[in-house]
Amino acid sequence: MEHTKNSCGRYRFFEVTRISRRQMIACLALALSTFSFQHSALRAQDTVRSLDEVMIQDARVSNKAPLTTSTVDREELDEARAAVSLPFMLETQPSVVASGENGGVGATALRIRGVDGSRINVNINGITLNDAESQEVFWYNIPNLGGMAQSMQIQRGVGASNGGSPAFGAAINMQTLNARNRAYGEADLGFGSWNTRQYSVSAGTGILKSGLSFDFAYSGLTSDGYIRSWGTDQQSFFGSASWYGERTLVKLLAIIGSQTTGITWDGAYDYQLDDDPTYNPSGEYEMDGQTMYYPNETDNYWQRHYQLYVSHLFNDRWSVNAAFDFTHGDGYYEQMKYKKYKNYNLTALEDGSKHNLVTRKYLYNNAYTANLSARYTGERLSLSFGDNFLFYDGEHYGNIIWFRDTAVHLDTPYEWYRNYGDKYDNTLFAKANYDFSDDLNAYADLQLRMVNYKVYGYADDLFDMDFNANYLFFNPKAGVNYRINDDQRTYFVAGISNREPRRSDIKDAIGRGDTIRPETMLDLELGYQIAQRRWNASANLYAMLYRDQMTPNGDVSSSGYALMENVEKSYRLGIELQAGVKVTDWMRMDANLTLSRNKAVDFSYTDFADGDTALQSVTATTDLSLSPSVIGAAIATFVPVENAKLQLIGKYVGKQYADNTSRECYAIDPYFLLNVKASYTWKLKGTNEIEAQLLVNNVLNHQYRLNAWVGDYFSDDPSWYGYYHDRAWLQQPGINFMGRVIYRF
Repeated sequence: MEHTKNSCGRYRFFEVTRISRRQMIACLALALSTFSFQHSALRAQDTVRSLDEVMIQDARVSNKAPLTTSTVDREELDEARAAVSLPFMLETQPSVVASGENGGVGATALRIRGVDGSRINVNINGITLNDAESQEVFWYNIPNLGGMAQSMQIQRGVGASNGGSPAFGAAINMQTLNARNRAYGEADLGFGSWNTRQYSVSAGTGILKSGLSFDFAYSGLTSDGYIRSWGTDQQSFFGSASWYGERTLVKLLAIIGSQTTGITWDGAYDYQLDDDPTYNPSGEYEMDGQTMYYPNETDNYWQRHYQLYVSHLFNDRWSVNAAFDFTHGDGYYEQMKYKKYKNYNLTALEDGSKHNLVTRKYLYNNAYTANLSARYTGERLSLSFGDNFLFYDGEHYGNIIWFRDTAVHLDTPYEWYRNYGDKYDNTLFAKANYDFSDDLNAYADLQLRMVNYKVYGYADDLFDMDFNANYLFFNPKAGVNYRINDDQRTYFVAGISNREPRRSDIKDAIGRGDTIRPETMLDLELGYQIAQRRWNASANLYAMLYRDQMTPNGDVSSSGYALMENVEKSYRLGIELQAGVKVTDWMRMDANLTLSRNKAVDFSYTDFADGDTALQSVTATTDLSLSPSVIGAAIATFVPVENAKLQLIGKYVGKQYADNTSRECYAIDPYFLLNVKASYTWKLKGTNEIEAQLLVNNVLNHQYRLNAWVGDYFSDDPSWYGYYHDRAWLQQPGINFMGRVIYRF
């Protein structure tokens, strides 16, 4: 056990979950060797599949539901794993924009229809993965999530109801690895640019004669990263023990992730990146006239998920599912700061009011989730209903672990703030589908959320946090689906979502003496799909109409969170087009295109010319931040010989703005990326095989930058007096590669 003591003399314990790679591989081999590999011939695959589907029935929808969905199966996930991070694995899906702070390793994010990750509901087997306070999923906290998934369903728009905050742009529903009908194993090694090393091993017993099945996966990723930083070291473990009865499934899951990553969210100015594209100012300080870098400028987090599922099929019509999840997270980020001592409630030293000091900001939280649901499937009516309850308690505190000429150090830190958050979230839901005929069916989805959220204590900006709010949200959805013939369908759905603000939004509002309001969205979707033997196509029109939408204002907090603001009236209108065609037996083309208008209506802000001493008020219809009007992807797949595959992958993201004002000084240029992926599989004895993959990203070596932060500031320096625009960028890498070798047995 590792422990640290805070300034009050109390000890805070952190369980160390890092396991050596040799120990993990040995444990997997030992676990597999303890079970008899006599597989049951009695387990009908359709029964096994039905039991697995019961476990995720609350989050997934069938093709009868009038929702806009796309599904990524296990084969596609395997092919995309060279992309390392899940957002980049999903980058070619419609309306998706993936981004990274350090070349696709470390901190990565995705947006769907311009909506940020805090408003995308992500769940594993129906249990929400989003943190209850930040409402984010930090993908690098649990690396190789894609390797743990059997499949993913992306629901764009309001999505189907389940636990946690509702979707405001999309929902991503992940299903973890299913049991197989025989034993298997896989070893995966990869190496890429910036000394990136990826490794994983997975194995499973298959369903044994007793009905038991055990699956394991361990993975790691280390990289120096593209820009100057400490780099990253990420590890994850997945373990599943399942028992399949004739009508009952019991599954116990453990998902453990740890990461240590250099701090890269600060970005850099144009002139700095022009001189050195890999420049990162984080941890920089001067000593004796020389530029130095603090060596432990890192973000550290440990996350553990323990889940228990029980699914039972009473008969062909009724089934029930119960689930429990315990999630624990703890970590800190450490930084050297050059700050005024009064910012930390300290007395200035004799030689000045500012100096270097080293801080650690800690986060410690627990979340308990319980879910109970039932499903009825009749000849015409399908009905599911249930309750999802979550309790979350979180603690935030910060220590100064070093500053000059004092006895303060890691063993005797000075604590300058501590605050707490408690959240209760109870969600009742009911979903029904009724078949009026073989071709026409109606869908209804009702969700009632009761949320109590309380924050109290002292903030890092030295003000009292006193917030206690109760929210009652009713989120209905209804639609119809019409099957034109065996190859075509059309659908329409309307839905309303309401959502509470995040902790960081609340904290920022309290600091400004302001309030942050919940947001509401009305989503209307009209879609058409056609699937022929050699080609398919779809079109989806959407209108997402918001009241008090919370969108990024362009700035970030000291912790790297995008700061949000309420936009009273706004909308996202768009069309999503998809098509695929098998040109020949050895060539296939797939493409998608999203065209949209994303606007804040009658948005008021202040503007100025650099150097002005007075502000000008402006009210106009402007572009919503980080919401490009054009997003497209295309994939050309070639199979020149058996077991070989070559893909050309193009991604285009149109012009966007860093804040909600549409000012050109805060515009982000459009960019196009061309990637090349090649693979070849050698078939060995039995079912054994070796696959080699090579992914070359940005083969055209396109140089582009994404937004870090922007802000309007006032300077009282006599050499530059007045208001000025300021911004920093995240430089994106040029051409880079990742190679993998996978052995399956």
